[in-house]
Amino acid sequence: MIIEGGTKLSGEVSITGFKNAALPILAGTVLAGDKCIINNLPKIEDIECLKEIMRCIGAKIATDRDGKTKVDTSSIKECKAPHELSSRIRASYYLLGAGLGRFKNVEISLPGGCNIGSRPIDLHIKGFEALGAKVEINHGIISCKADKLVGADIYMDTVSVGATINIMFAASMAEGTTIIRNAAREPHIVDIANLLNSMGGKVVGAGTDTVKITGVESLHGAEHTVIPDQIEAGTYMVAAAGTGGDVTLKNVIPTHLEAITAKLREMDVEVLEYEDSIRVIGTDSLKSINIKTLPYPGFPTDLQQPMTTLLTRAAGTSIVNENMFEGRFKFVDELNRMGADIMVEGRTAVVQGAKSLSGAEVRATDLRAGAALIIAGLMAEGTTVVNEPYHIYRGYENIEDKLIALGARITKVESAEENLKTS
Repeated sequence: MIIEGGTKLSGEVSITGFKNAALPILAGTVLAGDKCIINNLPKIEDIECLKEIMRCIGAKIATDRDGKTKVDTSSIKECKAPHELSSRIRASYYLLGAGLGRFKNVEISLPGGCNIGSRPIDLHIKGFEALGAKVEINHGIISCKADKLVGADIYMDTVSVGATINIMFAASMAEGTTIIRNAAREPHIVDIANLLNSMGGKVVGAGTDTVKITGVESLHGAEHTVIPDQIEAGTYMVAAAGTGGDVTLKNVIPTHLEAITAKLREMDVEVLEYEDSIRVIGTDSLKSINIKTLPYPGFPTDLQQPMTTLLTRAAGTSIVNENMFEGRFKFVDELNRMGADIMVEGRTAVVQGAKSLSGAEVRATDLRAGAALIIAGLMAEGTTVVNEPYHIYRGYENIEDKLIALGARITKVESAEENLKTS
């Protein structure tokens, strides 16, 4: 990805469905054993991979011209996902809860995804075992079996979005009532609860730290619309601020963006909120701030890397504490290659701001790091080459086209060498 920096972004951009909600929602249709319709499903690589996994176990999936994705899981007879595919993305683990709930028997590979640090599934296993399942891991394959699932009172040792969703899936077809304490409160937990309830489930308390699920014998098909992607929205908000631009984001839920909005305002960026849109107006003079990533409603770890990039422009010293994933600072070497002055000590980064970034050849180490490097390229003087951008397409739909529509100068080629030959 070749980026010519120095252009202020301006115009409007429409935000697509939330990746972190869409993936479990797609997997959750397995519980229905029926026909479902999903609206606002993002066109990203992780979704395509999960579709392929589900087709391999018997699902029929098709998207029409209106963007409606029709999913028929009635033909699935067992939930044993192919190793090569299920090990490719982390979200494949949502088939554990869905498959266990419906069939009381599921088998998939240990999940993959971005290398951003340790992401164990011990809380998922603890939840499944509390419901009565026997869990075994052999040769990279995790299997969960149960004669029956029985509701339980489950306390989460740490807040986990994935484990909360997986337990909700399995518990939705267990006997009796399950209570998840210290549950994740992210907006997509509420979205999952809405999906389950529209399918005939009984979930209350989603969005709080205590979620109650009353099991039912069967679920049925439903139509559901995925909420807007708060991380995609936050990324474009940071890009607008970083380039001193003026960008309006359409199709957003402003309350989901309160953490990033607050931090941008703290930096003296103007953020205007409307019913379903947000306008970000940049400034030539940014203030340094401190950031600490925390579970929702705290500052999201998925926006830490883009924000760290923005802090290189802020006058003074900023401190970033990454409390979620220890590998989130791997991209700092790439930013320093572009002229940033960032020192990392464990889970803390100290950013010396007011630096002018210069274009360089960099590598996208993971999904959100890739987005951060695109922003760095837009902010930098000269040409930036972002290698291995395939990570970015796992989570951002048409990111080049959207940025180009805002005035960015971006081209995509097979390699940097090819670009030199054609220039």
